Amino acid sequence: MRKAHIVEGAAKPAGQYSHAVTANGFVYVSGQGPVDPKTGIMSDNFAEQIRQTIRNVETILKGVGAGLEDVVKVNAYLADLTRFKEYNEVYTEFFKNAPPARTTVGCQLHGIHVEIDCVAALPTK
Repeated sequence: MRKAHIVEGAAKPAGQYSHAVTANGFVYVSGQGPVDPKTGIMSDNFAEQIRQTIRNVETILKGVGAGLEDVVKVNAYLADLTRFKEYNEVYTEFFKNAPPARTTVGCQLHGIHVEIDCVAALPTK
């Protein structure tokens, strides 16, 4: 069964998409950026953009009953791949043990340094 989710407290989608879709025991989280949904403010600091982006992903995961510990795959998009080492250091703050599979891609992003999407396994009840 497929179900689309808009999560209260998460950043408003910038287009025609759901925050996440759950199907067959997994949650697919749409790409998230670094805007703080509570304030609407985005830091110019690279490391803070990564932290806020991961917190935004976490908010959506929690909204559908999962957490960062349930993530099985992360796709990260960086506007500047020369900052990969710094990205990896911040990423490790959130995924210390048994990190998920991950792909990191350099790409053009409009006004942000990072965008992250993921797939997580929904916990069994």
